Amino acid sequence: MNTPELGKLQLSVLMAVATLDDEAYGLGVRREVSEVRGREYSVGAIYTTLSRLEEKGLLESWETPPRPERGGRSRRQYELTAAGRTALREARRVAARLWDLEPGVGPA
Repeated sequence: MNTPELGKLQLSVLMAVATLDDEAYGLGVRREVSEVRGREYSVGAIYTTLSRLEEKGLLESWETPPRPERGGRSRRQYELTAAGRTALREARRVAARLWDLEPGVGPA
């Protein structure tokens, strides 16, 4: 199986969805990614990235029922697919190998 190449934002969004689990909806993902990466991302950038990851088969989404409070709205909920979990494992493996190559930074 060929794992797709992921950019930094795509990888960050995938990791946020994995971390947030049942709270993995657009604004929650934006908050998590912005906090971890130390910069604010626009809502549009996050939703575009979520959509592209879904097109690649790494995420799936569905509309939740409306929230229970008066005037509550539904949310688009996201979760990793099996391919998304594989992509995260592969990204971790590649990052670990790259760190091992760094002179003076690798394992002692």
